[in-house]
Amino acid sequence: MNPQAKLVFTISLLLGTTITISSNHWVMAWTGLEINTLAILPLISKSHHPRAIEAATKYFLVQAAASALVLFSSMTNAWHTGQWDITQLTHPVSCLILTSAIAMKLGLVPFHFWFPEVLQGSPLTTGLLLSTIMKLPPMALLFMTSPSLNPTLLTTMAILSTALGGWMGLNQTQTRKILAFSSISHLGWMAIIVIYNPKLTLLNFYLYALMTSTVFLTLNSIKALKLSTLMTTWTKAPALNTMLLLTLLSLAGLPPLTGFLPKWLIIQELTKQDMAPAATIISLLSLLGLF
Repeated sequence: MNPQAKLVFTISLLLGTTITISSNHWVMAWTGLEINTLAILPLISKSHHPRAIEAATKYFLVQAAASALVLFSSMTNAWHTGQWDITQLTHPVSCLILTSAIAMKLGLVPFHFWFPEVLQGSPLTTGLLLSTIMKLPPMALLFMTSPSLNPTLLTTMAILSTALGGWMGLNQTQTRKILAFSSISHLGWMAIIVIYNPKLTLLNFYLYALMTSTVFLTLNSIKALKLSTLMTTWTKAPALNTMLLLTLLSLAGLPPLTGFLPKWLIIQELTKQDMAPAATIISLLSLLGLF
């Protein structure tokens, strides 16, 4: 890809993210999401491989639908309340539609089908962008609207996401697909707590982004796209591979490592909110990821 073009796309990505995060008005937030979607499409399809083109098409369709839903929910809300402010989302139907739209943007469970496919079709560096930076604007919207979201729907989606992220990750051989399912499972953890303690969601997201970046960049430097190549790389870079193993365990949430910290705090918060059954279920399901 032409370096100037790449620069334009990267700047647009950062711009779109910044616009969405810093906006108060729904239309500005929507604009940021659209800029983001359009900027990442060429980065997904830059290899001109049929699978990459397919991934870009899937990504575009899903994100466009989700953006339309965001706009629709905010318009419904403005129609009923006369408010275009992001934090003033009060109309129940708008809240429901917005919860679904953000779930679509992020890839939470009933709308998760696109994510592993898109990640599998894109290069590792783009995969890194997709699973960290592209999750930030919807996360910010979730954070800002958290008091008015639909708790039942969000909790159901979250528990299903952790379940599916764990189960589907078990029989994969492609490293990118495993990372995609790990991402879905982490999103479940973030979604379940966002209503009760949004700061924990952000903590979880930051740590998740850090660990995922580590894994993607390591895989990129050892060029491992399958588990079989991963098994033979320890002869080339033993230190890097040890680090990768530790990061993966941390991503799965093994107790002495960093990845366990947000899970521990989330379980604690859920028990405080009298949601001990949900906490138990979600902790047991994330054990699947360790396997």
